Amino acid sequence: MSAPVHPRSAPTAPGRAIGADLPRVDARAKVTGTATYAFEYPVPHPAYLHPVQATIARGRLTRIDTTAAEALDGVRAVLWHGNAPRLRATDNAELAVLQSDQVFYRGQVVAAVIADTPEAARQAARLVRLDYDQQPHDVDLSPHRGDLYAPKDDHDQGDLEAAMAGAEHALDATYTTPMLHATPIEPHTTTAVWDDSGLTLYESTQGAHFARQELAPLLDLDPQRIQIIAPYVGGGFGSKGPLHAPTVLTVLAARAMFGRPVKLALTRRHMFDQVGYRSPTIQRIRLAANAQGRLSGIGMDATVQTARLAEFIEEATGPTESMYAAPHRHIALRAAELDAAVPGWIRGPGQCPGMFGPEVAMDELAQACGLDPIDLRLRNDPDHDPATGKPFSSRNLAACLREGARRFGWHDRDPAPGTRLVQGWYVGTGVAASRYPVVPPAGPSEATVRHLHDGHYEVHIGAADIGTGAWTVLTQIAADALGAGVQDVQVRIGDTALPEASVAGGSTGTMSWGSTIVAAARAFRDRHGTAPAPGAEASAPLPDNPATEQFAMAAFGAQFAEVHIHADTGEIRVPRLLGAFAAGRIINPRTARSQLIGGMTMGLSMALHEQSIMDPRFGHVVNCDLAEYHIATNADVADIQAHWIDEEDPHVNPLGAKGIGEIGIVGTAAAVANAAHHATGVRVRDLPLTLDHFLG
Repeated sequence: MSAPVHPRSAPTAPGRAIGADLPRVDARAKVTGTATYAFEYPVPHPAYLHPVQATIARGRLTRIDTTAAEALDGVRAVLWHGNAPRLRATDNAELAVLQSDQVFYRGQVVAAVIADTPEAARQAARLVRLDYDQQPHDVDLSPHRGDLYAPKDDHDQGDLEAAMAGAEHALDATYTTPMLHATPIEPHTTTAVWDDSGLTLYESTQGAHFARQELAPLLDLDPQRIQIIAPYVGGGFGSKGPLHAPTVLTVLAARAMFGRPVKLALTRRHMFDQVGYRSPTIQRIRLAANAQGRLSGIGMDATVQTARLAEFIEEATGPTESMYAAPHRHIALRAAELDAAVPGWIRGPGQCPGMFGPEVAMDELAQACGLDPIDLRLRNDPDHDPATGKPFSSRNLAACLREGARRFGWHDRDPAPGTRLVQGWYVGTGVAASRYPVVPPAGPSEATVRHLHDGHYEVHIGAADIGTGAWTVLTQIAADALGAGVQDVQVRIGDTALPEASVAGGSTGTMSWGSTIVAAARAFRDRHGTAPAPGAEASAPLPDNPATEQFAMAAFGAQFAEVHIHADTGEIRVPRLLGAFAAGRIINPRTARSQLIGGMTMGLSMALHEQSIMDPRFGHVVNCDLAEYHIATNADVADIQAHWIDEEDPHVNPLGAKGIGEIGIVGTAAAVANAAHHATGVRVRDLPLTLDHFLG
């Protein structure tokens, strides 16, 4: 099955596509329900899969009784480690599904039922009986553990202890962010078909080629015998970037049912222990400054968790390394290996939680110095990257702070906290800075441009659109590079039958795929000129960019929040959020604004609602559904705005564009916490903010 073709885009003049406020090319397919997602592909006579999960957090399986499950009408097989197909490579223990009797965390898949209907599979899964040799488990994250280890080198410069001792203003405080889970509307789903031609997957993934690359050695299968089709993905937020155990489980089931398709759609509860989460963080922040607020010392000691099963590190110290200037620095990251599921990517990994502590600490320091929080940040804005010493390709944080302040009405703010009471509500405003690095793409990319017999162009690249607008902006980039109108270009994405593309992650998609398309368009023009013959084509890979070694590259922003807190009940409301960003060239204002507002809404959700609560007695998340794991909705913010400044940066890539998918979430929670302090005078250092913080 080939990638879908959308109706022609609304016309643009040749060479005028980039920067146009175009509607999404896939909008009609999505709103009419004709966009086909992974679980919906009409394969013949599918079987359905339901996992059986461990009910202990550590130990070994000693017995699995599948008798009652297998006797149920419609059940075709029950897979477990004694009968499941063998995987060839098991060095990634998270993907070594049903390969041993070991249990590493509560919720780990230890068996699976294949049945003719999803209802029969689910009912049979409940009938599988498990016995264990249970061992003591440990899910306690603490900076005082004796077994913490350093997953990366410490960043030390000067003498922070001396700077703290000699500072006119010194801050030493601890901040925490909770465990968080991605909650895309489309759960992780797979439809797998294994037959004589090989393996075909209809997959909910942020990178079809990336998934194939991970699957092939597991199965000892030639990658060319694996096709992964993923033209539409209903959100991911990072959780659909790497391969996870449910996909491997479905592939094993398809192997066992050779020739018959198998479908798996995770339930919402499965999403809380099968596909990663954001590690909780504990951040000790130290700031040393003189009376004028000039920083002499910056310190961050962050503690995160990983899993005994496999390592994933939330690099929460990254923002502090590069955000503000100070001659004395100590930045250290420590990790605890726990009996829990493996953490993973979630929107703005490292940067998002890692900005919370430092940006709230900067607000505290500004108050201690008697400075406006914006002025404090401007005074400590570095002229080169403090971590590497490299010059910035562009750094417009100051412009974001000033423009955001102008649009938000910041200068009308009363600097004294807890002084504005309006009809029973304390009112306050807060600010925080945001940063997201320009990171290398996760894998190579290649694009092919073809001139069709009807005079139009097709552009092929195996990219992924996870709701971000890739279908649209890649069409605009291709049209601009070919000197054509967008109505004359069709883009095909989301299939390993197309040229290889990097994963949609790290805010790299538009930059890497777009730069690859530009290179292919240039190769096409060089080979075929401006009057190509029908059938003419050319391909090109993502070009190298030597400037990445010469410059520090990042997008920047400033987040502003207005918070109301009820004087009697402690209820928290956020009627206004405003962000101002510097993210290079904006390809499509409509999709850009959507991404920035979406990130800010997710940051608001982190500030007010989201918290995965671990029960240490049993080692599992107890609020594992959307009834109790609360996320922000439209009603949580009445006025949310995203603006950007015009930024020229020729060094980042041929487009001059930076990623925008994640910069919106970074800093938002800190801005809300700072506004809450300004409203009430109560300083909250632990997320989420709840009414009990402000009562008593």
